[in-house]
Amino acid sequence: MKRWLTLLVAALALTACAEQSQQSAPNTQLTVGAEQAELYLPQLAEKNVALVVNQTSRAHDQHLVDYLLAQDIHVTKVLAPEHGFRGDAGAGETIDDAIDPSTGLPILSIYGKTKKPSAEMLADIDTIIFDIQDVGARFYTYISTMHYVMEAAAEQGIEMLVLDRPNPNGAFVDGPVLEKQFQSFVGMHEIPLLHGMTVGELAQMIKGEGWINEAAELELTVVPVANYRRDMAYDLPVAPSPNLPNAQAIQLYPSLCLFEPTAVSIGRGTDFPFQVLGHHQVALGEFQFSPRSMPNSAPNPKLEGESLYGRDLRNSQIQGFDLKPLLQAYQAFKAAGQADDFFTSPDFMDKLSGTDKLRKAIIAGQSEAEIRASWQADLAQFKQQRQPYLLYPDSD
Repeated sequence: MKRWLTLLVAALALTACAEQSQQSAPNTQLTVGAEQAELYLPQLAEKNVALVVNQTSRAHDQHLVDYLLAQDIHVTKVLAPEHGFRGDAGAGETIDDAIDPSTGLPILSIYGKTKKPSAEMLADIDTIIFDIQDVGARFYTYISTMHYVMEAAAEQGIEMLVLDRPNPNGAFVDGPVLEKQFQSFVGMHEIPLLHGMTVGELAQMIKGEGWINEAAELELTVVPVANYRRDMAYDLPVAPSPNLPNAQAIQLYPSLCLFEPTAVSIGRGTDFPFQVLGHHQVALGEFQFSPRSMPNSAPNPKLEGESLYGRDLRNSQIQGFDLKPLLQAYQAFKAAGQADDFFTSPDFMDKLSGTDKLRKAIIAGQSEAEIRASWQADLAQFKQQRQPYLLYPDSD
């Protein structure tokens, strides 16, 4: 009976979303899952609820925690992902357990030593809610956190509720598909670098493809975004992490993140992270900037204090996954006789790429067209594989 009710709620949510999409005009405002309370509050009545949330988890101008407490939902704890509950910790910083000063709720870290919630952490929980804004790139770690939370929920017999949000890079499916041997926390699933799916769609795929232990046992409900299309432009109302402060950074992130395991700075430690690139010895352009320590976003940025020369991409039209900046930078290093110094962490490059083929192709001097051709068959297969899990149309 419990499983039937969960499936019924999911079906009602999908029906409502489809009806709204068919009846609405093209400029109808979209509504995120968290703001469709009628589709999920009944499921939470008399339940002990844990939230996987951060600063992006908003509903009707309130944090989801405050909104649910005001609706008399029994929220008992918060599970904090990378960057923390308030989103003010830098990339890779360990998140510690704490108490939320405004609500008194315990905040338990699931980014650090513990990435998968333990049985002890979930002992008194009936339902876990996941509501975090993603940006659509495989290496953005919130979907890895969702993977582990889903697996823990399945193993402990706990319901999982995903409140969906748009993917700001949802119009693109591109880049290499992850190969299993390169699986890591920056790439858990055999999906492309840009997968073109929302977290709700990915949750359904993770369950449906059996990518977690006990996948068949998981009671999963997704509340979709109403009036949403995959190709719809969407400016995030809240920055999803400290180094993605605006829409331009989010748009450039898929193309610039692969500079992280190189000698090139992408602006961490400046007011425009993921919107520039530069180096102090190999001039990549005429734009000059100098990274500095910024405690809440880049305590120890690459090339701190150096005068760097490169490119200002704040007005760039780069979209999706553009290989040109990476290829051009490597060629500049090669021309300067410093090609061997370009990839500072080959292993991390391969984890971000999901394969070692991209790095080796760049070193071998393959053209952009040749490299792109190498992953087209895998992309076509992925698009077919994901089809049963999609919730939104591509266009009007």
